[in-house]
Amino acid sequence: MAQYRRPIPNKRQASRLAPQIRTLARAPSLADLPQRVVYGKPFILMEDAEKNTFVYKGGDWVAYESSIAELRRTCQVKSLPQGVGKMTRYEVRVPVDA
Repeated sequence: MAQYRRPIPNKRQASRLAPQIRTLARAPSLADLPQRVVYGKPFILMEDAEKNTFVYKGGDWVAYESSIAELRRTCQVKSLPQGVGKMTRYEVRVPVDA
């Protein structure tokens, strides 16, 4: 018994059947795009098990006023792989006001 041959569409025919208009109906306006945020120089923070944060100033670790959770809302926070003791290191960048 002969095998059934499935039709294979020709590539030229398929390209002719494709729609000619492949652009957006309207271009996105620049007002809809989010504004670019410029961040300042990074600084290092340490967070202990009780979620207290410390910054290195003048050769000493001084308590910092904001927690990591508060800083994540407005700043760029990156967790660093090396910890010191039972503390976690973070690199924080605060946005620059233009």
